Amino acid sequence: GETSHVASASTYVTMRAQATCTVRFRPPGRLARTIRPSRPLRSVSSKAKKVEIEDLEGTVHVVQVEEGETILEAALDAGVDAPHDCKMGVCMTCPSRLVSGKVDQSAGMLSEDVIAQGYALLCVSSPETDCRVKIIEEEELLNVQLVAGEM
Repeated sequence: GETSHVASASTYVTMRAQATCTVRFRPPGRLARTIRPSRPLRSVSSKAKKVEIEDLEGTVHVVQVEEGETILEAALDAGVDAPHDCKMGVCMTCPSRLVSGKVDQSAGMLSEDVIAQGYALLCVSSPETDCRVKIIEEEELLNVQLVAGEM
C-alpha cells in the first residue's frame, strides 16, 4: 500500500493505507522502540481455550487463546504486562507455573523434569485445555533449571 512518513526530532511515524501505524520513539541515547497497535477485535472460535493468567502483582487476567496461538501472544494482545524477550523458548524471561490444565510447550528449551514440576514458558506454551498459569520471577525458574541440569 501507500506509505507516508512523518518525522520529528524524537518521533518517526510510518503509516500505511491499511491503517497500520508504527511509532518509533528515540529517546536520547536509547535504541528505537516500536509500538504496534493490538489486533482488532476478533471473534473467538469454539476451539479457543480460556486461560487465566495471574501476573506478578496477583491480578488475574482471562484471555482466549486460539488454536496455534501461544499464551504470551494472546496475553500481549489483551494488554497483559507479561515479561518476555526472545519469544522462542530460549531466553527464559517469560516463566510461569502451570496451576491447572495442560499446555504444549514442545518448542521450548525446558528440560522434561522441570516441565514435570509444573513450569512453563509462556512464549512457547499453547493450551491444550482451559488452564491457569501464574507468572513467576525469572530467578525461580533459572534456579530450578540449574538444579535439574546438575542431576
